[in-house]
Amino acid sequence: MGTPQNKTRTSDALETSVAAVDMKLEVVVIPVSDVERAEQFYRKVGWRQDVTPPGSGVFQFTPHGSACSIQFGKNLTSAVPGSVQRTYLIVSDVEAARNALVTAGIEVSEVFHFGPNGPIGGPDPEHGTYRSLATFSDPDGNSWLLQEITARLPGRIDSGVTSFGSVTDLITALRRAEAAHGEHEKRTGVRDANWADWYAAYMAAEQAGTELPQ
Repeated sequence: MGTPQNKTRTSDALETSVAAVDMKLEVVVIPVSDVERAEQFYRKVGWRQDVTPPGSGVFQFTPHGSACSIQFGKNLTSAVPGSVQRTYLIVSDVEAARNALVTAGIEVSEVFHFGPNGPIGGPDPEHGTYRSLATFSDPDGNSWLLQEITARLPGRIDSGVTSFGSVTDLITALRRAEAAHGEHEKRTGVRDANWADWYAAYMAAEQAGTELPQ
């Protein structure tokens, strides 16, 4: 038998090796009672319908800007239809996302945020990241939670990598950087000729959840 010290070293080595293995969450299975009805709903939501093997009975949809997809079909899961609740859909502008869904004919809750005593109607007054939400459900009752995130909490994003999931995310990040840069120029009282460098630093810091440039 190994000594306790050797066991600890072996455990540490295993944890380190597993931590280094890429494991990309790419597909989540949701339970539905009527696959054709669910297919029509998610088409209406506007998610991309991916090609699946002919005759498989599997349907796959991917939200715009997402690296993860959903699948549903007959006999894919034993979960009760409608039992998947409050799956997060991250958006950069929850009101714009809600309006787009409503225009597409999807029933969506009003935007809300949480106060000390529970949910309050309307977006967060300060438009704080993570705070403004809205919900909608598919015909079986599987629910989705739109959450507005404009800056990540520290440690949520690799600080050495800055990327955007869609053109829309990039545009809204540029607009936030533009507004912040305008305030920066007001404070300094001079035009910043190196605005592109400032924008890049601001957008990278915002995404990584580190201190924003002033």
